[in-house]
Amino acid sequence: MNMNMSTSTNTNTRTPVTVLGLGEMGAAIAKALIERGHRTTVWNRTASRAAPLAALGAEVAPTAADAVSASPLVIVCLLDSTAVDAVLGTIDAAASGKVVVNVTSGSPAQARSNAEWARAHDAKYVDGGIMGDPPYVGTPTVRFSFSGDREGFDAHRDVLEGLGTIGYYGEDAGLASVEFLAQVAVGYEFLLGLLHTLALVKAEGADVAAFAERVAGSLSGYVPLVKSFGAAVASGEYGPDLGSLNVQAALMDDLITHRESLGIDTLRMREVKRLMDRRIADGHGDQGLSSLFELLGG
Repeated sequence: MNMNMSTSTNTNTRTPVTVLGLGEMGAAIAKALIERGHRTTVWNRTASRAAPLAALGAEVAPTAADAVSASPLVIVCLLDSTAVDAVLGTIDAAASGKVVVNVTSGSPAQARSNAEWARAHDAKYVDGGIMGDPPYVGTPTVRFSFSGDREGFDAHRDVLEGLGTIGYYGEDAGLASVEFLAQVAVGYEFLLGLLHTLALVKAEGADVAAFAERVAGSLSGYVPLVKSFGAAVASGEYGPDLGSLNVQAALMDDLITHRESLGIDTLRMREVKRLMDRRIADGHGDQGLSSLFELLGG
């Protein structure tokens, strides 16, 4: 075991932390902890990945169980939930009394299962999601969502705040995953729609880069709309937000025809039009786009 210590004068007063998993994100987390003066113990299945962190002062444990035994706080950052399951199975005895914070991407159901594992082994479990890139860990740019054992989270909140901007979403361990997956999904939905639209603009011979600049400049206008959609869905009261569906439905025909004329995908636009027509037929043509929520999943 490498017993080199961080040169920070705060090492002896800050919470010791263990990091399991030294991929790009795990290594970035460990590096941020070392820089903040935490005695940091690391473990990785491929041991050679620990060498750069050892040079910075990390202690390298030969097994995951040894690493867990070294610290009251254990941060797990692995490739996927299958890897998490495999590692948790090797630290059963060492986990007692520890706070295990798992920031590996996974489903809400998997997070709740991990919480059950922790309770069975006298550990406290906090699930987490990371929105950001490894080079920015330790800055406010990276956002962490957390949920699970409140006592465990509160006990180490100061450590977690050193990794980025954090949010806690409740005792249900699955809520951090809900937040993470939903945030990522919004990004993919928006960006895929943007790419289809850029294809349309390019097909018409217009300046794609200039158009994208104008779209970027208009994004702030969506902030109040996003908030109003959330409020409408939560309350079930739908105003005419973008205009009544009676008016919007006619515009959809133009959007679909335009795309068809250029050979651009119309699947999403046709789905929106189908939902609008159903909502209007149900007598809700005076409501806005947010009211289409009532037809989703049913």
